[in-house]
Amino acid sequence: MFFTIDMWGPINTVLKINWYFYVRMQLVFASHNKNKVKEISELIPSGIYLLGLSDIDCNDEIDETAITIEGNALIKAKFVYDNYKLNCFADDSGLEAEALNGAPGVYSARYAGEPKNDENNIQKLLRDLNGIENRNAQFKTIISLIIDGKAQQFEGIIKGKITTQKRGSNGFGYDPIFVPDGYDRTFAEMDSETKNKISHRGIAVKKLVEFLNK
Repeated sequence: MFFTIDMWGPINTVLKINWYFYVRMQLVFASHNKNKVKEISELIPSGIYLLGLSDIDCNDEIDETAITIEGNALIKAKFVYDNYKLNCFADDSGLEAEALNGAPGVYSARYAGEPKNDENNIQKLLRDLNGIENRNAQFKTIISLIIDGKAQQFEGIIKGKITTQKRGSNGFGYDPIFVPDGYDRTFAEMDSETKNKISHRGIAVKKLVEFLNK
């Protein structure tokens, strides 16, 4: 009696499992901001395959018309899901200064007007806080995730203070003027690994990853 042994059986099984895992964990991050894509890529586990908007040939500038950070994050995620039928997530962040009643907040990216410019935004905020002793502020990130049409949101907040002048050359946005509580360096003075461990975006992404791993 002869037996035929399928030597490829176990390998095929492994390939199928890996292929399924790869497809199941593929996500689009709804952003054109290369700095944010890079930052989040460093936070996402290697088992999750991250695509940016350019990877799905989306060149649209998604209008952020909501009056809240939560609303803008959901708008961007829904745009991708509705138009491309892909599981995705989007984030929106804002710097909220206590002495300015939470400004710039949802308008952080365009605080100094159009076109949006990090340096102009920083200088306007420093002018608005000139002579004000209360430098308390917080960075807030909201991530909206849509999988199979179901939406979830994750929040990350870190408190700190606004400096009186720029310090450091790393990061982006308001990083050169924000010192998180418990530290004596701005985000822009930290390496990316240190910043990602404590940042508002890092906190929100950690919650996202914990949800995906359930």
